[in-house]
Amino acid sequence: MDQDKFGSKDHLRLSNVSAQFYRLENLEKQGIGHISRLPFSIKILLEQALRNLDHFQVNEDDIVALANWQPKQKSEKEIPFKPARVILQDLTGVPALVDLAALRTSMSQLGGSPAVINPKIPVDLIIDHSIQVDSFGMSNSLQINMEKEFERNRERYEFLKWGQKNFKNMRIFPPGVGIVHQVNLESLANVVQMRDNICFSDTVVGTDSHTPMVNSLGVLGWGVGGIEAESVMLGQPIYMQIPQVVGFKLTGKMSPGTTATDLVFRIVEILREVGVVEKFVEFYGDGLSGLSLADRATISNMAPEYGATMGFFPTDAETLHYLKETGRSPDVIERVEHYCKAQGLFRTDGMHAPEFSDEIELDLSTIEPSLAGPKRPQDRIGLSQMKQAWAKTLTAPVNQRGYELKETELSAQAEIRLSTSEKPVTLAHGSVVLAAITSCTNTSNPSVMIAAGLLAKKAVEKGLKTKPWVKTSLAPGSRVVTDYLQQGKLDGFLEQLGFFTVGYGCTSCIGNSGPLAEPISKAITGKDLVVASVLSGNRNFEGRVNPLTKANYLASPPLVVAYAIAGTIDINLLEDPLGTDRDGNPVFLKDIWPDTTEIAEIASLIKPDMYLKRYSNFETLSPLWNEIPTKGDEVYAWDESSTYIRNPPFFLNMSKALKTVSDIVDAKVLVKVGDSVTTDHISPAGAIAKNSPAAAYLLEHEIRQADFNSYGSRRGNDQVMVRGTFANIRLRNQLAPGTEGGITTYLPTGEQMSIFEACEKYKVSGTPLIVLAGKEYGTGSSRDWAAKGTYLLGVKAVIATSYERIHRSNLLGMGVLPLQFKDGNSPDSLKLTGKESYSILGLSDQIKPGQELTLKVDDQQFSVLLRLDTPVEIEYYKNGGILHTVLRNFIKEVS
Repeated sequence: MDQDKFGSKDHLRLSNVSAQFYRLENLEKQGIGHISRLPFSIKILLEQALRNLDHFQVNEDDIVALANWQPKQKSEKEIPFKPARVILQDLTGVPALVDLAALRTSMSQLGGSPAVINPKIPVDLIIDHSIQVDSFGMSNSLQINMEKEFERNRERYEFLKWGQKNFKNMRIFPPGVGIVHQVNLESLANVVQMRDNICFSDTVVGTDSHTPMVNSLGVLGWGVGGIEAESVMLGQPIYMQIPQVVGFKLTGKMSPGTTATDLVFRIVEILREVGVVEKFVEFYGDGLSGLSLADRATISNMAPEYGATMGFFPTDAETLHYLKETGRSPDVIERVEHYCKAQGLFRTDGMHAPEFSDEIELDLSTIEPSLAGPKRPQDRIGLSQMKQAWAKTLTAPVNQRGYELKETELSAQAEIRLSTSEKPVTLAHGSVVLAAITSCTNTSNPSVMIAAGLLAKKAVEKGLKTKPWVKTSLAPGSRVVTDYLQQGKLDGFLEQLGFFTVGYGCTSCIGNSGPLAEPISKAITGKDLVVASVLSGNRNFEGRVNPLTKANYLASPPLVVAYAIAGTIDINLLEDPLGTDRDGNPVFLKDIWPDTTEIAEIASLIKPDMYLKRYSNFETLSPLWNEIPTKGDEVYAWDESSTYIRNPPFFLNMSKALKTVSDIVDAKVLVKVGDSVTTDHISPAGAIAKNSPAAAYLLEHEIRQADFNSYGSRRGNDQVMVRGTFANIRLRNQLAPGTEGGITTYLPTGEQMSIFEACEKYKVSGTPLIVLAGKEYGTGSSRDWAAKGTYLLGVKAVIATSYERIHRSNLLGMGVLPLQFKDGNSPDSLKLTGKESYSILGLSDQIKPGQELTLKVDDQQFSVLLRLDTPVEIEYYKNGGILHTVLRNFIKEVS
């Protein structure tokens, strides 16, 4: 079977070029499948399989299985997915390049050409995650922060410059261009690509879980771990089971005063309750026509928060409008329209809906202003309910996401003086100490950014001010945001409330909120206050935003400004005044909330030239970047004294031959955790605590505490990262009850110590280690170091009640065995304390996907499920990981 045999290739009429495409309807004419009933997302999967048919990586039965997709059946069939491109952000891009550089070193040592290790498909790396908000609240905050970042990260940037020179097919966007997903949406994604005169739907994988933001354009793509991305870059497909597709029907229109942020919080709430992990969500219905592309992007962006692989919107008239407004060329827009209509991928109102695995419906008129928090993005709270919800949260048990404060602790306060010229102020539980307009979720949406600016304008005109204890920041997702805020004369009003631009990248949402003022920090720790952050982000997991803000709420940008003025979460913004005007009259939120007409008036100032100007010369935007020299040979010259970039130990002493797969015997539990443990709990992130094992390592290498930088910036150094794995300050390891942070009990002696220290002791005795976990283990960002660090600690297997998709994939990608308790069992239901001796029996070279294994716990035995879901994953595990498989394949090719 080949493509032409099925009459699948057809001509596409474009005005300036002769093009062809693989028409899916021709398959149905040959008696294969029912193409017209397929969800749009499955059609795109089918097209990429048909186009890549080679009888090796992609076979005939892959095409037949996709064409005959059954909505109500969970398919066990695995298919290869070969995305058209890869996008990286620097926190995973640097370790990805480190791994590729290490592969080149290993290839050279084994007698092969290092030049073989090159990206086979286009790769864009966008440096956007390194900005830490140290300088804020002043007009030159951006320049000061940028200078600090280049000073801190010069070695990383020199390494990236080496990669830019020595790896073909790779483009690097310097710091200051914007957030990776917003750059992808506003510039890189063209919806329909054309190579060698063949047109096809754009498909992408990215090393951040919010890659699905681009699904709003009709681009198929999702987040993968850095490990998977590296293998794709080297020409390997991603193997996945054919997904179920949940149809999410939108009807009606949004009410005045509500935002896309409010809508996505409701969608996250609904879909987490339904359960859509490892599924596609595809939005349909006439309600889509009332949503701008930016509104759709807000929804697609938070696919990781609702647990889906992606949240997909079909291409339609609004897509074409957005492409035009963001400066895409007429040729691109014509290609998108003609291809999508010819391929049956263009949505119109009133069209017959595809068949779905399940269907959900939401009336947009029911959406209300909301926040989400204080510990998870799916915990939506209506704005009218915030005050009473906060009171309940303070006393609720920890296992119900509360803070378990006693009645006598509720009145705790701290009086502080922020400067000698100011009167003392009082902090209490619920005081907002961080208010950040940040994150790709919302800074890509002009309507909510303009709303924030207009609210600031009205507030300033009435004499309102931000409370002095609130650290404020504005981190736009691209420089275009600054352009239209300036064009609308809104930037000055935001700045008068302290919202100065601190950088163009991820800040508070990724944990780079920077330190709080010392008097505030001392007050919080001294009185053990439960203070809050309010941010326009997508992530509010414990310990992520700032180590001192135990409560973290997600909100729309205008609400972030409102809470900065109020200074507390303990308020009903719909009934209580934000403050008083110059005459002493109360000012309510409704008095300064902008209406849709005002927002639309400013939005009309946004022109395509703004986007063309900012993205056409991105390489020249950063003089500091251009000053960094480009040097180095094909094989990177590793510096063993470096605390940023090290040759990782993953491939050291690697043999050409496979080792025999055998049972894991007499293992000890290193970490035992409950439900919803995220990759933020596992992977090193944010600031490096001064009393941590990672800090001790840096001090040993004569690095001052002021120069520790962040874990994210040091992801190219395995010695720092392994010491930070499971070191999150909010991790509750049940093997060390009553503690928080990276603490465990070393079982042979019963001593409590750091997880890293315990692992070093276990390594001496040759003891294998395991992790026990509850439901949704690994929820959150696609952090490869959550798996890499687990592997380097000596963990051989993780046994969980259920997994988040990306983390399970990353574990097996590092050769760590993912196992799952059967029938909804958990460590607690089986009364496992974690102090027992564990053996995993039934492992051999003949293991099969999804088979049952025996878990022996002292004298008990249980059946557990092997979560290697495909034959390819079995091969990865036998090889010790994905990259080991790739390297051995390259060696075979050159032998």
